[in-house]
Amino acid sequence: QVQLVESGGGLVQPGGSLRLSCEASRSIFRINAMGWYRQAPGKQREWVATITSGGSTNYADSVKGRFTISSDNAKNMLYLQMNSLKPEDTAVYYCNAIRFSSPYLDWGQGTQVTVSS
Repeated sequence: QVQLVESGGGLVQPGGSLRLSCEASRSIFRINAMGWYRQAPGKQREWVATITSGGSTNYADSVKGRFTISSDNAKNMLYLQMNSLKPEDTAVYYCNAIRFSSPYLDWGQGTQVTVSS
């Protein structure tokens, strides 16, 4: 089973930026779409962004124009550049591989992002 490890979260002021990273234990990026998800306190986990093996990207409306998903297949790394952060972006962020539009690997521990002044 592939393991996913997220990192890069932290406390940032509104309007600030963070870059999240996700490392996979083995190469899966070339054969799978990959995505970022997030779960805010008291809410269900929601999809944030997807990147296909061909490099096409898609974003939730709430983050479009502010977040950028990218990958480095040679390093088995997935990234999420988050700019113009808002308090409503506060959540634990997770990465996963996507098949038939759904995440299918065991979730990692996630990385906490807190946007607050």
